[in-house]
Amino acid sequence: MLDFQQVRAQVQELGRNAPRREEKLRTLRQRANTLLDEHAEALDTLREKVRAASRQVPGLRCARPAREALNGHAPAPDIPVGDIPIIAADGSQINPDRHAPVAYYLVNVGAIYLLPEADSAPREWVRSRLHYGEDLYPGGNLISEGAVALQRDVAERRALLELAADVSGQGLITLTDGPLELWGAKGQNESSGGNFRRALESYLEALRGLHALGVATAGYVDKPRADLVVRLLEVVLAPEGNLRGALKERVFLGVTDWALFAHRLEPGERSAVFGLQSQSEQDYTGPLGLHFFYLNVGRKGKPWLARVEIPRWVADDPAQLDRLHAVLVYQARILGERAYPYLLHRAHEVAVVRREEQEQLTTMILLELRRRGVEVEGQSHKQGVKEL
Repeated sequence: MLDFQQVRAQVQELGRNAPRREEKLRTLRQRANTLLDEHAEALDTLREKVRAASRQVPGLRCARPAREALNGHAPAPDIPVGDIPIIAADGSQINPDRHAPVAYYLVNVGAIYLLPEADSAPREWVRSRLHYGEDLYPGGNLISEGAVALQRDVAERRALLELAADVSGQGLITLTDGPLELWGAKGQNESSGGNFRRALESYLEALRGLHALGVATAGYVDKPRADLVVRLLEVVLAPEGNLRGALKERVFLGVTDWALFAHRLEPGERSAVFGLQSQSEQDYTGPLGLHFFYLNVGRKGKPWLARVEIPRWVADDPAQLDRLHAVLVYQARILGERAYPYLLHRAHEVAVVRREEQEQLTTMILLELRRRGVEVEGQSHKQGVKEL
């Protein structure tokens, strides 16, 4: 139960502080944009400074200049997209719940693919994997929601590889929602995510497989709030002799990359392609090197940005980069004002496990166990009381 009287006073305080905070952010945004233009062409110098900063600041995460000017932009390529095959994959999960009548978890991956040489209607693909018993206790503890999500992310990329291997022809585009970089617990023991390394190896194997097939792949991040390029500008300002200390200050704290590119990119335009400086760099080597660009999928006067993460083999191939750019702009326009790639939306619809489906699955498991004479603990009293 929310105490609105208490919250109302806090909301009023928020409102009083908002104009002052917005004015401060406006000044910071202007300064950041000026700095971006001033150093737009200093690519070699900035790359070297990022390398130096990464040695002094472990875990530094920022954009790294690639081949294009920092303030560069490119219009949507004028190429036909109707002949470009596309596969989009998404995943969902049922997490283990100690209050549920029976313990299990499920990873569900759905894909939708559009192949020009076949009929024009997108085709669906689903892979459902139920986990129970010892799978629930990696390292002796109940698996976490984050660890299940990690399995889902790996399963999405491996689904793309499996489907791409069956697609003939050139120019295939494969998409997932979210970053290309795999996220998850990176601890050394099982309870803190020690499975991450094994999951990462499986994920990287899928990326290598896509590269071997000559397939372009990307991760699409809608409404990004990252400050990767802004962080690069903080590296620019940091004095050579005190990179570590200066980068702790966060000169542009609160400013995001959206503030740099929303007004620069016309509808359909992409930003320069940047490399991604992060701790993950040691894993994504060679053609797998992580890169990204920003894409305006909005309308005139109403920009809407996405961050598109790509591997180096796509960033280094102008033809693949152009096809991906054109496909994403076209796909995002299908849904009108809700600019988001249509096939990614359809993949989500295919992958999502609805509540009634989860309840039906739980009932199926309970009936099977009872038919086999296996005793079931049943629902916790806490959950039962909640449902009254």
